[in-house]
Amino acid sequence: MKSAAKVDAPPTRVWSWFTPEEFSRRRAHVFEQIGDAAAVLQGAGPLRGFELFRQTNEVLYLTGLEAPQAYVLLDGQAQTASAYLPCRPERTPEDETLAFAEDADRICALTGLDAVYPWSELEKHLARRAVIFTPFQPGEGRMSSRDVLVHAAHMEASDPWDGGGTRQDRFIARLQERFPDAECRDLSPILDAMRLIKSPQEITVMRRAGELSARAVMEAMAITRPGLREYDLHAVMHRVFIESGARGEGYRAIIPAGRENAWDGHYCRNDGLLRDGDLILMDCAPDVCNYTSDIGRMWPVNGCYTAEQRALYGYIVRFHQALMRRVRPGVLPRDAMQETADE
Repeated sequence: MKSAAKVDAPPTRVWSWFTPEEFSRRRAHVFEQIGDAAAVLQGAGPLRGFELFRQTNEVLYLTGLEAPQAYVLLDGQAQTASAYLPCRPERTPEDETLAFAEDADRICALTGLDAVYPWSELEKHLARRAVIFTPFQPGEGRMSSRDVLVHAAHMEASDPWDGGGTRQDRFIARLQERFPDAECRDLSPILDAMRLIKSPQEITVMRRAGELSARAVMEAMAITRPGLREYDLHAVMHRVFIESGARGEGYRAIIPAGRENAWDGHYCRNDGLLRDGDLILMDCAPDVCNYTSDIGRMWPVNGCYTAEQRALYGYIVRFHQALMRRVRPGVLPRDAMQETADE
């Protein structure tokens, strides 16, 4: 049953896709894993530019809460879930995308959370805990993934003029400083295992993302011709995503044309010239409420494959079809790849 909060909600809002009951089921699974312990998550920080706020994947997954500087406490003993938010500054207008502690009723209705408190209450509610779970891995935000975040943290730490120190590292250090008798455990493996198995509604959202990726590629194909530039196709992609309710692209699209650009698997300058006789690759995906599903396709700039291009593309299609036949429950991705390569 759809909640009343979803009436007329635009597709950019998480509550237009997920009910409070779904978030409650996810939190119930965390309670099963942590026992009587507590779990606390730090959401995304304050906006640092003129852009839409995007919650971390982890906090959004468990709560649907789209508010900066949020903390979420899952109390294993009480089996309750609470959010901790800053108080609304004076003369700040109400804004449904920037929730404060004063918005408790609306937040609880949208997320299924049991309570909302100001920041000042979190330390009190964590006191005398023997075990506190928190994610040790970095929270994934806009156009980011864990491997990239870990690499960036390593690069910052190796910079003699920076010294590193990620936001989650500072949060873990603060927990250990304020609660020295508590054992701090990693929540990331529990969340990772949960997020591997998608609910029917998550699959619906991912299918929507896949549909938008496919539409963007097809519309880019339709305008492709010699003399355009890669960013012309990128612009088509953006239009399709935005006008369809996505929050933009899930990552910087990869649109290399010709041999000089296509060798780079993560090429993203997207300013090269489309030349007669070249192939162009397009690898893109939208951000649909923190979910994405990418598609990669390649086609000739002039609309006609040469014999060599047709042979290359045919090989890729056959490999793809062979790989899809080996995708089944109980098989590891690396094993499916190896079986396909051995064929």
